[in-house]
Amino acid sequence: MGRVNALAPNDPPADDRSDAPDPLAAFLALRTPEGAALLAELRSYDPSQELATATRLRRSHPAPLVSAALGQARLRQRAVAKFGAEDAYRMFFTPNGVEQATRTSVATHRARRFAAGGVRSLADLCCGIGGDAIALARAGVSVLAVDRDPLTAEVARANAAALGLDGLIEVRCADVADIDTSPYDAVFVDPARRGGRGRIFDPEAYSPPLSWATGAALAAPRAALKIAPGIPHEAIPAQAEAEWISDGGDVKEAVLWFGEGFAAGSFRATVLPAGAGLWSAAPLPAPPVGPVGRYLYEPDGAVIRAHLVADLVARCDGRLIDETIAYITGDEPYESPYTSGYEITDQLPFNMKKLKALLRERKVGVLTVKKRGSAVEPEELRRRMKLQGPNSATVFLTRVAGAPTMLIGHPLTGPA
Repeated sequence: MGRVNALAPNDPPADDRSDAPDPLAAFLALRTPEGAALLAELRSYDPSQELATATRLRRSHPAPLVSAALGQARLRQRAVAKFGAEDAYRMFFTPNGVEQATRTSVATHRARRFAAGGVRSLADLCCGIGGDAIALARAGVSVLAVDRDPLTAEVARANAAALGLDGLIEVRCADVADIDTSPYDAVFVDPARRGGRGRIFDPEAYSPPLSWATGAALAAPRAALKIAPGIPHEAIPAQAEAEWISDGGDVKEAVLWFGEGFAAGSFRATVLPAGAGLWSAAPLPAPPVGPVGRYLYEPDGAVIRAHLVADLVARCDGRLIDETIAYITGDEPYESPYTSGYEITDQLPFNMKKLKALLRERKVGVLTVKKRGSAVEPEELRRRMKLQGPNSATVFLTRVAGAPTMLIGHPLTGPA
């Protein structure tokens, strides 16, 4: 998880914060026996009842401690989606930490790649609350976890202790630029990609910038940089192997790998939880384009981001429905962890009235709307269809050979 290594542009000056509560002191109070007992009591609290809960707890606990505990309880509930309940309710979080932390499945995949390459010690720069350090330690890697923010570093230290990994994780509060990484087998850098105005899309505006992180990576025997999945391919350093990772169908991040065991200039798509991966040593030629067949395949987002759709087209002996649209069509069924497959029953020029009539005839009451290359909003389309009936269908709003088109079908049974 990345952390900002400088004051955000819209942060107030330090002298304007004199009356604000000390976040570090509030966090340390949670680590006392009283704080721990309060957090245990709040494990299953209902946020909709927060006012009543706070009023009750303040009768027997200091108000600042109650506020800190309630905040932490909310963060733990949010963190379950990324870390699982068993870890989330033992760990500690900050609001940015929950938002920016790597989910466990992705961090575990990355840690296994490091460990498989023989990495036994690693410097985790911009460690945040320690999500990646935890996965690395569980893979048997000794980690130096570094973050400039005192509160974030203390939270990372607390998480290592809470999960029994403090023997493998050393947390240091420092500027990453001051860290000597030469004693370590590898370096991992997770620059902050959010600023005072939200997401940062320019890699040189990351904190630290991508150029600095690349320099740190090239100085190490092995390294990985976590970056936003939308990074333009032309911004990827030539020395890196680029990997895009999806989990449960959603693209979560991209990683640039450097050094021994990684192929510079190559592209990889990894699909979790299957753990399947596509790989190409160089950019692929444009795939063929042709008419819509009986089946339609929707590539996983990681495959699309990695520009490996042509690989899938070749594997299923298919073709694109349009040279600018990442929908693959074929005449034979094809099973793959890299796609979702559909059998197409109808192909119509884009026309709302015709679609409504067809859905009424088929007695479709549940409609899944997918789109690529169309400006129509799915919710608006569903509203206009006035659906009724026991059946379901999927409609694709897209382009076929440049023409706005509607494809109607249903998912293939089993993985596809």
